[in-house]
Amino acid sequence: MSQEKPPLDPHPLSEYVAWAGNRNREPILGVLKEKLPKDPANVMELASGSGMHINYFAPHFEHLHFHPSDKDEVVFANIKKLSRERGNDNIADPIHLDLTEPSTWIDPSTNGKFAAMFCINIFQVAPVSIAEGMMECAAHYLSEDGFLLIYGPFQAEGRFTTDSNKEFHETLSSAGVSEWGLKDIVDLKEAASKQGLELKETIDMPANNFSLIFGRG
Repeated sequence: MSQEKPPLDPHPLSEYVAWAGNRNREPILGVLKEKLPKDPANVMELASGSGMHINYFAPHFEHLHFHPSDKDEVVFANIKKLSRERGNDNIADPIHLDLTEPSTWIDPSTNGKFAAMFCINIFQVAPVSIAEGMMECAAHYLSEDGFLLIYGPFQAEGRFTTDSNKEFHETLSSAGVSEWGLKDIVDLKEAASKQGLELKETIDMPANNFSLIFGRG
């Protein structure tokens, strides 16, 4: 695949998403190597999309069992295809999970609680209201000392942390889709607090992104 940046396209199977995923996967992997448990445990990815991230991370953590999920079942075949091709037998079949529909959230007693959950590059193309469901879902699934990692570009207390993030926000906003644009970390913190979660750590990442680590208060 060409390293040239493709046109903006948020569809999970687009060339743009694949390009962005290849660019950010190593820095995220570095954070996961530091944060994920060293003992066997379950880990869930929210909004797995094409499955590119979970299938890249899984071979580095053979002691962990990864669970992809997405509200769009059309991506499931691609997730499973990647798992087969790469021999990732520590990745479960993807499950349908809509963050806005608690009825789709499985009973944690089925597979046990999750030691960690992660979600990558969602909020710039999703309404900030989805944070409410994400935090409620995390409170529902996470073990007592588990954490939720959210990766992406964000505003911080109403300001853009870099000129490039402001330009990215303006590019997204110009598409005419109301929910597109950089969301504010403050709104995620407020949604988390309603579920007994708090922002434990903010990690600066390459390309002016952040890894936000949420856990129980």
